[in-house]
Amino acid sequence: MSAGTDTTPRSHGPDSDARPEPEHSFRDNRQQLDRGLAVMGAISGDVTVINAPLDEAVSDRIIKPRLREGPYPVDEVRDRLHGFVEPRSYAQSRRVLNSGILVLRAGSGTGAGTTAFALLAERHGAGGITGLDSPDDLSRWRPGEQRGYLLQGLSPVAAAALGEVVLNGLADLLRRLHAHLVITVRAETPLPGDTEPWQVVQHAPLPGDVAAKRLRSMAEAGQLTPEQEAEALGHLVSADVADYLNAHPLPRDATAVAEKLGGLVVSGGTTTSALDELQTGSPASARKALAESSHRADSLSLMAAISLLTDQDRTVIEEFSSILRPRIDERDSPAAAQNRTRRLRNVLGPSFEDRLEAVGARLLSPRFGAAQRYPVQPVVFSGSHRSEALLRCLWLEYEGMAGLLWKALAETPHHSGIELAAGQAIGKVLAHATGPYALRQLASFATSDRRWHRRLVAYALGEMVEHPALTGAVRGQLRQWSRSSHVPLLCTVAETCAGSYGLARPAPALALLDTALDKPGKDLDGRLRTAVSFALSTLLSEAANHVLVIDRLRGWQEAEPGSQRHSLAVHAITSMSLTAFPSPGAPAERRLRLADMLASHPEKAFGLVITALDDPATHDSVARGLSLIESDPKLRQRSAYPQLLAALSGAARNHRGVLRFVLRRHRARTSPPAEGIPS
Repeated sequence: MSAGTDTTPRSHGPDSDARPEPEHSFRDNRQQLDRGLAVMGAISGDVTVINAPLDEAVSDRIIKPRLREGPYPVDEVRDRLHGFVEPRSYAQSRRVLNSGILVLRAGSGTGAGTTAFALLAERHGAGGITGLDSPDDLSRWRPGEQRGYLLQGLSPVAAAALGEVVLNGLADLLRRLHAHLVITVRAETPLPGDTEPWQVVQHAPLPGDVAAKRLRSMAEAGQLTPEQEAEALGHLVSADVADYLNAHPLPRDATAVAEKLGGLVVSGGTTTSALDELQTGSPASARKALAESSHRADSLSLMAAISLLTDQDRTVIEEFSSILRPRIDERDSPAAAQNRTRRLRNVLGPSFEDRLEAVGARLLSPRFGAAQRYPVQPVVFSGSHRSEALLRCLWLEYEGMAGLLWKALAETPHHSGIELAAGQAIGKVLAHATGPYALRQLASFATSDRRWHRRLVAYALGEMVEHPALTGAVRGQLRQWSRSSHVPLLCTVAETCAGSYGLARPAPALALLDTALDKPGKDLDGRLRTAVSFALSTLLSEAANHVLVIDRLRGWQEAEPGSQRHSLAVHAITSMSLTAFPSPGAPAERRLRLADMLASHPEKAFGLVITALDDPATHDSVARGLSLIESDPKLRQRSAYPQLLAALSGAARNHRGVLRFVLRRHRARTSPPAEGIPS
């Protein structure tokens, strides 16, 4: 075997979808394997092969969305309102909403979204709130039932089209249904003057009240004893803390103060040190820290690693830092590089703990994660929000640094969870980016053959779309990608639908999956089948989406045989009939069996069963699945199998596949057993 080394990056490991290129050639003696072991030459003695993956598992964690287009789950609404403090403008907002419509103008971070939830929950309960997409023309929208409707982040186009005539018409429709609509608008978005009667300017709640409410919630949750709660509340009214809150009056800042004071009374410390740590999370502090380390590639690379790879083990932080450091060094001038080589060098370098202390970071205690088989020791900055502020500043304000970070990520070996950490961190940064490159820079990872790269993009887009101003841009980018013929890019679209984007927008997500499968003349690639199956399983994890998914599967079942849509439906229905969908071993948020579908949505499932029995590609598997249900007393009762069988018998006259199933079942149950062969 050759001992040569090829440094060209390749996609190895279980998250790679393409067969690696052969690194060396021995003329015609070349062996290519998808799996297994290839050996050239003789072997003496025993050989032990451990079939373990080279890379760790890619994260399939689903992040619940904060904004939705559709009904909000009750638990999510209650969680949002758990620490709610009425803003100073709350009474005025309540009065205006009595007319049916409230246009709530708010600055960033003032808590307008939570206020809107509270106002609607007062009238319709936690289970009666529906989120709306921001249309370009609100006059075309119609309320459907007695609910509270919430439109967060009205687009500038829709804001310009809003007027007295539109609002009066909508208010009349809402009053007929006893429904209400709250629209939140950024303070800087211009609105027509005749909408003023429906407008209220959001004034954030007093920061001291927010912090006190947070401390009481911590005590109720058992995080603080009554004595610790009293001590923390005493610190809250001190002059230093009051001055800090006056300078940082937003609810997020007040919550951070409460959490810092809670930690202070538990572990000890002074309010001065606590406030100093809070200050390090500001953009000004981030710029200062980067400027002070501008001549130190080791410090810059370490700060970038900590900011980008939250909750990752110290070894992962060190590895990424070591990959990024030489790339930052390359930005220096040749003369400076020569001067460094002439100086005496410390070849050992500072210890990792010393380097952390130099950049204001520290190690947490080792812990075991749910998905890891080994202890993990995360690295964090001492100040709240410092990671986000540093990464945003480094990424957006220093020329070429974003490109270096992407290159370092591409060279970094995969470790479980880095796609989640990096994806969310990058998404938060790009939410503040401007220009067309904000989304274009995701393309190299979106088209990658490595699944963890595509999951990173999915997490980043899921984070970006939580900002109403970017919803249209993200949706447009996904629509464009879904029309591509490049399989990895289509997989990225499906992976994005398998997350907060899909849960927040189930109907648009299913439309994207439908477009991704609309590639006539092409067989369904196994990677795309797995990604789309994962997206469907994510949608199925919430009961409100079941009917949408079943209807889509039935539509795909009726598509042209051999098409990608039909192939996906055949795979899904076969899997749920014989075992579960998605198949065991494939990524899934929820696995669905045919019996589950029959029990939860009998009418919709009945239609799907008829279509599947009429299709030769799925007839045998569905018939076998129905037989398995019939032979299991619990499944038979749960799925109301006798009623299903009666309905199938009634429909058999008009459906050849159903008739075939009914007759075969009848013959199997009425035919006498075959006589045994005499011995």
